[in-house]
Amino acid sequence: MPARLEVDIRDWVALRAATHSDHAAVECGGTTWTYVDLDRVVATAAAALRDRGTEAGEPVAVLAGNGLEIARFAHAIPRAGGAFMPLNARLSAPELAYQLGDSRARSLIATDEYAEVAQAAAALAGVEVIAATSEEWDAAAPLVGDASIEAERPHSVIYTSGTTGRPKGAVLTHGNFYWSAVASAMNLGVRQDDRWLACMPLFHVGGLSILLRSAIYGTTAVVHERFEEARVNAALREDGITLLSVVATMLTRMLEVDTAPLGDSLRAVLLGGGPAPRPLLEAARDRGVPVLQTYGLTETASQVATLSSEDALRKLGSAGLPLSSSTVRVEVDGRTAEAGEIGEICVLGPTVCAGYLHRPDATAEAIRDGWLHTGDLGYLDDEGYLYVADRRDDLIVSGGENVYPAEVESALLALKGVEECAVVGVPDDRWGHVVVAVIVGNAEPEAIPALLRDDLAGYKVPRRVERWSEPLPRTASGKLQRHLVRARLIEG
Repeated sequence: MPARLEVDIRDWVALRAATHSDHAAVECGGTTWTYVDLDRVVATAAAALRDRGTEAGEPVAVLAGNGLEIARFAHAIPRAGGAFMPLNARLSAPELAYQLGDSRARSLIATDEYAEVAQAAAALAGVEVIAATSEEWDAAAPLVGDASIEAERPHSVIYTSGTTGRPKGAVLTHGNFYWSAVASAMNLGVRQDDRWLACMPLFHVGGLSILLRSAIYGTTAVVHERFEEARVNAALREDGITLLSVVATMLTRMLEVDTAPLGDSLRAVLLGGGPAPRPLLEAARDRGVPVLQTYGLTETASQVATLSSEDALRKLGSAGLPLSSSTVRVEVDGRTAEAGEIGEICVLGPTVCAGYLHRPDATAEAIRDGWLHTGDLGYLDDEGYLYVADRRDDLIVSGGENVYPAEVESALLALKGVEECAVVGVPDDRWGHVVVAVIVGNAEPEAIPALLRDDLAGYKVPRRVERWSEPLPRTASGKLQRHLVRARLIEG
């Protein structure tokens, strides 16, 4: 298990309601909640959850898009003692049902927008659905936030897929998020007028971190319901946005939609999702956009390393230097790698998660002597800058979303006429990578995407399917060699 610091934490919303009462906490869709407002809606919802019998550390699932509802429950569920478990709103009912069952959640809070898929998933998993707009959330006597919270108390459970495509729930503690916020503050600084724009999904750790860090700091989270490049650009110019988190494809679209300056208030764009191409970095520099490339994981409550904008071109392809909360080493065959030697990236520090929910075997495999073995390959240069050589095994990152080939291949093999298959990521200018499948058998490639849409999220469905007549390349032990499939597809 990771090493822990014996530090207790105050309920950050309650604290900021006392110290920053009239300061804007969350803005979304034309509505602003001050910290007093946020504390009030959190307090009544937490009380209702407690009245429902929410137990300490119990995961409470939430299915919602970006909005005030998810912001409310991200704070209310931990105040009630439970663990906030945001579900990916892009998943299908069977995918959601798996996570509900695996987590042993008893209830699912859903917004009206996702009521239909929530009911379908809940029926499969045998859990109760509660409307996020239910009057009960405002009817209970307010539950005051704790003045002292153990750092190791679970705050959230966020599902992340493993190399086998079976999602696991990473348990993130109050301490994980707190120390992540501290490290980010030491890297970026904190200003009283900071307004961090969240246009990435709040059910991912990168988006959720914006909500939580803003509350910890007493600054403002500005939430967009979805990413729209023209709207983001307008917000940068007109809404006093100082910080923005996006992936490379989103930034590309922002720079392409217009050529006007993006405003004077912006002081940092945190760019995740893998190394940014030089043309994008140069375009951002020429437009005066301060880009900070980052590397992080769900299991580390977001950021591990960040590259400064000043180093963006000098250290092209690097994820930067580890933040103050993280110690990073690269391991090869149980030893620490030399500078420039590629091996597995390992992380130590107070942001490393407590483990995987109900998965002691997976926890023991991933976290050894406090070190998180990420499964990512990379190296440290002679100045200590981290470079990520490849994502976890054959992980495909498409438009900022993670796609694990084994999961898609499992769905393909369930189709009639598919004897063999391989799923890989092929470079794409717009999405970074797109999902491409190769099949062997008599199934019709053109019909396959439509057949998969009921069981897979849209971003996991292959954009292209090819049929090969010869067997797929495998090792002597029968392991599929996806890298050879990928090379052939790229070469054409």
